[in-house]
Amino acid sequence: MAQGSTPHRVAVLDDYQGLSVSHFDALDKAVFDVTVFRDTLLPWNHPDTPQHVKEALSIPVAGTADKSTGTQVGTNSTTEHCVTLVLALARGIARDDAAVKAGLWQTGFATGLTCKTFAVVGLGRLGVATAKILRMAFGMRIIAWSQNLTQEIADEKAKSAGFPVEDPSGEKTFKVVSREELFSEADVLSVHLVLSDRTRDLIKADDLNRMKKNAFLINTSRGPLIHEGDLLAILKKGAIQGAALDVYGIEPLPTDSEWRTTKWGEDGRSQVLLTPHMGYVEPGTLNAWYGQQVDNVKRWHEGDVLVNPLA
Repeated sequence: MAQGSTPHRVAVLDDYQGLSVSHFDALDKAVFDVTVFRDTLLPWNHPDTPQHVKEALSIPVAGTADKSTGTQVGTNSTTEHCVTLVLALARGIARDDAAVKAGLWQTGFATGLTCKTFAVVGLGRLGVATAKILRMAFGMRIIAWSQNLTQEIADEKAKSAGFPVEDPSGEKTFKVVSREELFSEADVLSVHLVLSDRTRDLIKADDLNRMKKNAFLINTSRGPLIHEGDLLAILKKGAIQGAALDVYGIEPLPTDSEWRTTKWGEDGRSQVLLTPHMGYVEPGTLNAWYGQQVDNVKRWHEGDVLVNPLA
């Protein structure tokens, strides 16, 4: 940068723990003017695509990936959180913790998962990873559906996960079913899709009403994939056994949100387990992201090729 030139302005959308600051402090303050915002964008402010950002602002867009393998950084955190929510909901962990601390004992039943049906909406990287764990650990039957999913694709996903395409009885390891079958047969249904105009409010009352009375629903992807009003209505009348959510239409959840204020698990309402979008919030994951972002800022300034360019 020439002497007297205006520093490049860098805006950082930080996590809620302030981990990014130490990484971006490494940038030359004479060259970069860094402002850190302790928040994330509201969901309706997210640009639809990296290409949209590039065209609107004339700036390159890059994601985060492992430099040695080219794979996404922090690949297991969301999967681990999803499986944790499945187990915590099925075993009634939050309910029983509250009961014991209130002086009570064995106030309800746990639900076993062995040989039950795990239904996946979206058989991408995270859907496959979650299904693989639940099949290997508990022998769960895996069924899947999404708008473009074919059995041929699902068979390739099974092979990439280290499974045979079929079990000895001829049942597909990852069996593609219709949308109606997916919701009606699920004992546990988990959503693993990218949010887009096509998938926003994809799951509605018609789908939820097909679910079994004793079924569980898990969402660790994006809140608006499921029509919020329809899901609230289903859970308030106890039409399914429970739901575990890590993502919401508005984040952070407003203090007066019905998710916070409704007395879930009482008076016939479903059990509801809520976490504050923790599916990626690990120091290792966040530090890796910020470290690579700083590296890419330096690369951009020096005219070098960016790591994991998106547009």
